[in-house]
Amino acid sequence: MLVRLFALCLSSLLLAGTSQALEFPLPPEGEDVIGEIRVVKARYEDTFALIGESNDLGYLEMVAANPGVDPWLPGEGTDIILPTRFILPPGPREGIVINLPEYRLYYYPPGEQVVHTYPLGIGREGWGSPLGTARITAMTPNPAWYPPASIRQEHAEAGDPLPSVVPAGPDNPLGPFKMSLSMPGYLIHGSNKKFGIGMQVSHGCFRMLNENVLELARMVRVGTPVRIIDEPYKFGISGGRVYFEAHAPLPGEAGLTLLDKHAKVANALLQEQATTRSLRLDWEVIREIIAGEDGLPIEIADLQTVLEPQSDSLF
Repeated sequence: MLVRLFALCLSSLLLAGTSQALEFPLPPEGEDVIGEIRVVKARYEDTFALIGESNDLGYLEMVAANPGVDPWLPGEGTDIILPTRFILPPGPREGIVINLPEYRLYYYPPGEQVVHTYPLGIGREGWGSPLGTARITAMTPNPAWYPPASIRQEHAEAGDPLPSVVPAGPDNPLGPFKMSLSMPGYLIHGSNKKFGIGMQVSHGCFRMLNENVLELARMVRVGTPVRIIDEPYKFGISGGRVYFEAHAPLPGEAGLTLLDKHAKVANALLQEQATTRSLRLDWEVIREIIAGEDGLPIEIADLQTVLEPQSDSLF
């Protein structure tokens, strides 16, 4: 409740205007937080899918940020939190970075002090998206789709046989553009289905809204590096304060207990030890963020507040 009240108080000051692509100034070295939380009032006809699409947000991140609100019928006049504040993923700020538990892609254009971020559909259980480093090896507008034998067999068994080739057009699952990765068989591409962006729905590839994949395709080139990570817990600094952001681990880790999640956060904190070891961390808030998994960056410490001896801990 404490974290939820904090988020609502902050976002109530930041009412959403017209929707726009999520492009932010790149914070200086040592700062990690971009964007602001916003709020819109739902219209009668709104759903989370529609609101997310118009604000470059995926379905599951909308659900996580708005617990207790019906995603299919929020209700006219309901305040809807738009989780448009992010802690940048750890590691180098270059090329494309995909963080699977966020269902989100970040792109750092070379020589520009900005970052673009987009929601993604990723691989579902049994067809998980890969982790590691890669690069873009080909850029293909209006691609045809040649379904692999494994996918054709899956569809045939479900009574939905596929042709050997699906030509470019509105029925093509790859949408208007595909970017091939140096990981064989994996792509970043558009989609003929808007629902599923921001969810685990694909056969391992990375799906984008069509307008987003076209925008990204205008900026990247063959050779652009791609780094794919699995970081449900992120820490960052902004304005002299430390923030923590938690996302639900991927469903493949569904057996994790709350204690397991606390251990993962403790390990992440150890990696940030140079920043956090001398600070008075708000453990009550940290535990609530872990339990909530709402994807909102929440303040957990002030860099000016030095740790005093105390017995409290994450466990």
